[in-house]
Amino acid sequence: MKIIMFGTNACKDCLEAVKALDERNADYMYLEFSESTANLKRFLKLRDTEPLFEEVKKKGAIGVPCFKLDDGTLTLDLQEVLDKL
Repeated sequence: MKIIMFGTNACKDCLEAVKALDERNADYMYLEFSESTANLKRFLKLRDTEPLFEEVKKKGAIGVPCFKLDDGTLTLDLQEVLDKL
């Protein structure tokens, strides 16, 4: 399974997710956006259009780490991703 992970190295949850994915030898692409405007724009487009982020935005949170699976599933739950590996 191919995974796209959106996140930032400034977020401890994102760093923990990277570590967990690495430990499982997961096939993933990490789109880190604190140093890439292109990755940030890609994430913001997703965040601004997906209902998954409505509660996150109401809380004033960012919504990372965010995972997009090759079957189209979009989730903020690392455990859900790990369970599918």
